[in-house]
Amino acid sequence: MLLPIGDDNRDRHTTPVITYLLIALNVFVFVYWQSMGSNNAFTFAYSAVPAEILSGRDIITDAKIVPHPITGEAVSIPGLGPTPIPVYLTLITSMFMHGGIAHIAGNMLFLWIFGDNLEHAMGRSKYLFFYLLCGVLAGMAHVLSSAYLNQSTIVPSLGASGAISGVLGGYILLFPKRNVHVWVFITIMSLPAFLVVGLWFVFQIINGMGMLGGKESAGGIAYAAHIGGFVAGLLLVKLFVNKQAPVVQKKRSFW
Repeated sequence: MLLPIGDDNRDRHTTPVITYLLIALNVFVFVYWQSMGSNNAFTFAYSAVPAEILSGRDIITDAKIVPHPITGEAVSIPGLGPTPIPVYLTLITSMFMHGGIAHIAGNMLFLWIFGDNLEHAMGRSKYLFFYLLCGVLAGMAHVLSSAYLNQSTIVPSLGASGAISGVLGGYILLFPKRNVHVWVFITIMSLPAFLVVGLWFVFQIINGMGMLGGKESAGGIAYAAHIGGFVAGLLLVKLFVNKQAPVVQKKRSFW
């Protein structure tokens, strides 16, 4: 398993203010409004629900009791509560919420590693718009795939993964040979970005194919959003890069 822990930033001479603000906002929402993931009423109200996006109307459902898939114990699943904003806006609010500590920690690690380089190449305002646009397009990819694959469209989706996937798509196109420092088992080494990010994307494709087997096959992860965000980043990144900001590639090294 490759766990990215950093990259080569020797050519970056600007402070990635937007990246830091996005990380801070995600953490604030998770800790304060989501109460570390325990505030189901808030989380379910502002998550993106495919059926709501497709119909354009708010959907309210009752809570239900279902057996735990492993222990068999009865588990209460909250119903969908009222959404106090237009349902289409949940495509944005949902990308600032997370399902647990591991979820937000992984997302923020990737944003911290890869986001600053894109912000430097684009400028702050373009980078922010690029990030949000990729997140919305990733959300729509999940909505459409849920409907097309006959998966449950009333299951809420949330997380910054789609937007960050767009960042990864832009990163691999702009900086394919940049050194990314990864933790592999008990050692740390540097590998080119096209290998690290490319393997990540292949993993998304392989696991996303599990969705063809039914709604439980993908393990509750919106792989279509990851794939859609990544492709959006690939296609859009050149439109946002500042022409006067050269992209500097670093030589490959191992350590």
